[in-house]
Amino acid sequence: MKIGVLQSASAAAQDSSAPSASEANTRPDLQVRTDRATWMWIAVLAVLGAIGLSSDLLNLWDVWTDDPLRSIGMLIVPASVILTLRVWRQTGWELRGSWWGLLPATVGLSMSAFRHMLAWSVFMGPMKFSFLAPKIALYLLGSGFVLLFGGVRVWRRAWFPLALLLCAQPVPNGALVYGDLPLQNLSAHIARSFAVLIGFPPSSKEEMLRLMFTPDFGMFIAPGCDGVRGALTLGYLALITGYLKKVTFRRWIAYVCGGVMLGYLFNLIRLCALVLYYRIAAGHPRLEHSAKWADYMIGGTLFLIAALLFLWVVSRKSEDRGEPAGASAATADFSPREKRAFYWRAAVFSVVTLLFAVPGVNALRSYRKNFAAQVRDGDITTTELDARLPKQVGAYALNRAWQEIFGSHVAMELGAYDGGSAHEVTLGVWLLSREHNAHGSWIARGEDPLMRGDTMFLTAGGRPTQFDTAFYTDGVTDSIGGNAFCTPGGCIPSQPRPKIDMRFLLNPPNFESPGHRAIPIFFRIDRPHKAGDQAAIYEELTVEAQRFVAGIDFGELSRRFQ
Repeated sequence: MKIGVLQSASAAAQDSSAPSASEANTRPDLQVRTDRATWMWIAVLAVLGAIGLSSDLLNLWDVWTDDPLRSIGMLIVPASVILTLRVWRQTGWELRGSWWGLLPATVGLSMSAFRHMLAWSVFMGPMKFSFLAPKIALYLLGSGFVLLFGGVRVWRRAWFPLALLLCAQPVPNGALVYGDLPLQNLSAHIARSFAVLIGFPPSSKEEMLRLMFTPDFGMFIAPGCDGVRGALTLGYLALITGYLKKVTFRRWIAYVCGGVMLGYLFNLIRLCALVLYYRIAAGHPRLEHSAKWADYMIGGTLFLIAALLFLWVVSRKSEDRGEPAGASAATADFSPREKRAFYWRAAVFSVVTLLFAVPGVNALRSYRKNFAAQVRDGDITTTELDARLPKQVGAYALNRAWQEIFGSHVAMELGAYDGGSAHEVTLGVWLLSREHNAHGSWIARGEDPLMRGDTMFLTAGGRPTQFDTAFYTDGVTDSIGGNAFCTPGGCIPSQPRPKIDMRFLLNPPNFESPGHRAIPIFFRIDRPHKAGDQAAIYEELTVEAQRFVAGIDFGELSRRFQ
């Protein structure tokens, strides 16, 4: 009897200490739901942060889709996100964040929301570095987000993926002037030498350029003839590969330099192969019309070979030091106090992102109403664009009008005016919602201004207006051009920059808000070259420019293209 009582008491004790079947089944599910809710909240906050950064993200998207050379930026940002998540996973998905992360995140969102009210840039010749550039705001938001929720350890270990956000615009403007054009000349020279080597010499450099770049033959490889895109792609591939392999700093530099050099080398092989194709295809119309596809096939095959060769070389000896001690893919356990701190940080960040979501949504709405977007979507036809140019400017009559395409957008509306002389005057209106200086485009294509500075002209109604004016001559044509940023209320010049200049501006030109955005407008007068003193020729062209702009109301012209 006593034994039976003891056994009954023992069984009752075991039953009381063990959870019920229903409780054991629901507790794991409850834990999963809690974890998923936490990460869903983090994902929602990340989306809200991206909405707050809409203005800068849309700006970057235009850069990526309009400029093939910078299109790799749309892959760099996802690579940064994936590599950051990889680091976060290696640390066990730590959520021991720091309140210090709120500071850079808020600064980044503020830069995006109020960038149109403030400008702070450093100019070094044609190169420009802006402290309020979209990539810096993106980096600050990304760094602040990781620091706020992941913590200092995760932020330190993710230094490289976060730094990749600074390469969201992967090619600086100065590189186009100091790198792109000289490399194009070098590539054309090497291609010409190869043509001579195979017994197919062009009679002049101009003929060689026509051989390589003529659209009639179906090639037109000028945008990529210098190999910058291939070298840039392999360079970034080498940069990320060196990080993943955890190589030494010297080997890392060797990877990047080797990838860039390999890209240039294979591009030169591509150019020589195209010259050889030209030699074979000349006189055969079917082959001539297939030259563009031949260029794609040759370039794509060579780039694939270069990429595989590079990856084979760098993967021969791995220096991966393995995962650091303590790294785990399992979710860490947190005390109730840590969980409360996390939810407080998430709540405060929610308030901040909701505040900046308002200007972000406004940026999305303005982007849809953008003039260039309406042209792209067909809301405004090219005929309607032509009709917005003045038909008569004083004694100058509009002869013809046309558009220039930049990437996937109609970027510029242009008109040619004839004043009854041998001089042709071109009037151009920039349509995209960003800063543009016509002089920068002319310099990029090899025209160097001999004289440049701000010049005051009297426009329609006797209104004084300053233009960034420059004089060009190449021994064949003498030209004067002027550029200004105009709103319905007036114009300001796009001033030339000294070699080194730091500029801080309140209320800079706003290129984004429909209805009152600053629109870059330029004029250019070309006439046959005349021997004589350059200052006297510049003065003659300035007088004619005054006659032309005196018939234009630039405020009204900018209103038509809002």
